[in-house]
Amino acid sequence: MFRSMLEAFLNLFRPIRTHRYPAEEITLPTGYRGLIEYGKEACIFCDKCEKVCPPGAILFYQHEDGDKEYRYNPWLCIYCGECVRACPKPQEALWQSETKQHSAVKEEGVNEGWFVWEAACKESREEYARAKKAGKIQNKSEE
Repeated sequence: MFRSMLEAFLNLFRPIRTHRYPAEEITLPTGYRGLIEYGKEACIFCDKCEKVCPPGAILFYQHEDGDKEYRYNPWLCIYCGECVRACPKPQEALWQSETKQHSAVKEEGVNEGWFVWEAACKESREEYARAKKAGKIQNKSEE
């Protein structure tokens, strides 16, 4: 016990070894894998990124007209890069930023609607599949 008290006292006089982030910017290491960025124009909506994402941080909402809407949750993402590796158009449709990062402190209310959105995406896919099976929706190639 005396040893730990002595160590705690000596730490008062040692230099600080932590970063003062977010007050001061930190230098990012080489090979830093940052936020996932998305290029809608290049995306072919193959859904491979959604399927390979381990935590489910990428979702696509299926609209009735066949269009899809991309959603990404950076606080759920583990930055493994599997989505970028699975993408048929990496660096155009999906890539990891080497400079962008989000704050370590979660912003108020940023994740509130994610689970609602997740359920809506699943439901939209099921409704689209039912409508397509019933013949109410044609493939865009058939039009």
